[in-house]
Amino acid sequence: MNDQTESRKKYQNEMPVVDEGWWESVLTDEQRFASQQARSAAQGQIAHGKKDDVSESKSPPVDWESVKQFYKDDRIIEMKVTGHNRGGLLVEGDGLAGFVPLSHLIELAGKEKDEEQEPGLEEYVGKPLKVKVIECVPEDERIIFSERAALSEPGKRKEIFHSLTAGMDVAGTVTNITDFGVFIDLGGVEGLIHISELSWGRVMHPSQLVQLGEELKVQVLDISAERCRVALSRKRLIPNPWEHATDEFPEGKVVSATVTNVLSYGAFASLDIGVEGLIHATEMPLEEGQSPRDILSVGQRLDLRVLRVDANHQRLGFSMVLDNE
Repeated sequence: MNDQTESRKKYQNEMPVVDEGWWESVLTDEQRFASQQARSAAQGQIAHGKKDDVSESKSPPVDWESVKQFYKDDRIIEMKVTGHNRGGLLVEGDGLAGFVPLSHLIELAGKEKDEEQEPGLEEYVGKPLKVKVIECVPEDERIIFSERAALSEPGKRKEIFHSLTAGMDVAGTVTNITDFGVFIDLGGVEGLIHISELSWGRVMHPSQLVQLGEELKVQVLDISAERCRVALSRKRLIPNPWEHATDEFPEGKVVSATVTNVLSYGAFASLDIGVEGLIHATEMPLEEGQSPRDILSVGQRLDLRVLRVDANHQRLGFSMVLDNE
């Protein structure tokens, strides 16, 4: 067994349990809003129109037995778009009413800015939409639909969930990139790579590392078939550079790094292997009145001296190397 395989096996054995609390931690305001809208739709209180329009109308009571059967059968159903709001579409059908999040719309996934969303969402209103039920929680009166899921044939979701196990390596296509992570289509089921699972280094935004439509190899962290959720990781297929950081970057060693972020108190710089550290302002040749932003910029290459290494907490401290050193 080579070092890389051994390292990955060791990490998988130490893999933390991904519980519902983990899922809740990755919910953004937009996702929470979508969930609220789904509950409102199921309760028969539909907010129509633009995101600030709070007008409401009654929809028929939800036939929860039908909804649960649609979900169980992974059936494709046709709904009518009755309105839109921040984060997605409001839809109704025979005994059904719910919400389609923006990330589950084929044409609009990845368009996060309001000026991109508004015209596209408006075009859906009044039209039929083929969707699948991807979340059905009667006790919370919540139904979530997906247009993207309807691209796969009925029964495909159950087949995929049955084949997945934690620790498995799979391949998928990037379908949406958000501030909090990346959605991956696994062939009929979408999984999420949280931003913290994209790289061993600090990631300012997922779009720095992946592109829409890109094929990625990922590892399955957790599966929740009941909630139609799959947690994925990209970084766990890559050797953890922190495991050998103390040996590879001893204090006093001069290394080459790229500036990734400049702040008032210092700057972050990343080594080529993905390890990132802090150059505190006190370790920069600043003149009186200068700030780090006056002498550094993102993307700049620097020679840095390692001051301290804390591999357990994944922290590195650097100082800038002066020309006369």
